[in-house]
Amino acid sequence: MKALQYQHVGGAPTLATVPDPEPGPGQVLLKVTAAGACHSDIAVMSMTADQLTFPLPLTLGHEGVGTVAALGDGASGVAVGESVAVYGPWGCGVCHSCAQGKENYCLRAAKEGIHPPGLGEPGAMAEYLLVDDVRHLVPLGDLDPVSTVPLTDAGLTPYHAIKISVPKLVAGTTAVVIGTGGLGHVAIQLLRAMTPSRVIALDVVEEKLELARRVGAHEALLSDTKAAERIRELTGGRGAEAVFDFVGVPPTTALAGQCAGIEADVTLVGIGGGSLPVGFGILPYETTVRSPYWGSRSELEEVLDLARQGMLDIHVEQFSLDEAPRAYQLLHDGKINGRAVVVP
Repeated sequence: MKALQYQHVGGAPTLATVPDPEPGPGQVLLKVTAAGACHSDIAVMSMTADQLTFPLPLTLGHEGVGTVAALGDGASGVAVGESVAVYGPWGCGVCHSCAQGKENYCLRAAKEGIHPPGLGEPGAMAEYLLVDDVRHLVPLGDLDPVSTVPLTDAGLTPYHAIKISVPKLVAGTTAVVIGTGGLGHVAIQLLRAMTPSRVIALDVVEEKLELARRVGAHEALLSDTKAAERIRELTGGRGAEAVFDFVGVPPTTALAGQCAGIEADVTLVGIGGGSLPVGFGILPYETTVRSPYWGSRSELEEVLDLARQGMLDIHVEQFSLDEAPRAYQLLHDGKINGRAVVVP
């Protein structure tokens, strides 16, 4: 089968022909219907050999949906031909976190060398994907695979981040979204669906700010040196009750802190290497700073339910598997508006 692989450190992703996978005991083989491209993949391909915790080559794609093609011995709970989404952050399944469905915070994954598909295990940028256990599959039903596949990360990750702050985001409050690309434009919609809060979106690209306005942002501002001051003006000097940074580079993490008000939540989701100092007098009183990772399986089900209710409009740019290397180049160059989706 064809697969898009990261084959050596420092190289660009390339198409390769690899053997068709066969499901072993308890495993499920999917015929991939759509796979999402993510900045996390770019981050992996930017690592040095010492930083990588898994061998190359690696088939990319940690956002995946497909139809069940075959079941390994003992696998049950899904039927051949059923359309399913893949829950990506695989864990051991038995530790304290996994017992709560929080495999994204598995306590044993690192020690046991457990990796998500596309981030250590062969991913979804291929004609077929091997899933280790049926518990990592969520039924799609009649949801469209192409518009739904980003929800497995670009939907689940902001949903998990926002859900923590929902109690603070009552009427009259403000939520700031920094970065309105793949995750950020979904976060805006989730905030509108889950809270009555006013949503202010920040980005450096006018095209992405226009997307932010289209999907529900009350205000869309250029992310520049005047952004924090403008937010203070819009909030009557209070600042925001919640700030979600989906970029995570040093300038945006600093901006996130500048936008926060007293008792605010600052959530650093982007993995751009930025950080935010915490200490008395550095941030407004009782500011909470978090750095979450992905989300739980039950939260993925909740995100898909929101999609079924028509509350999410995911902007995708579609590519064939042959075009996948170009999709990653455009993603690297910041020229994808929304989410890039590869259809094998």
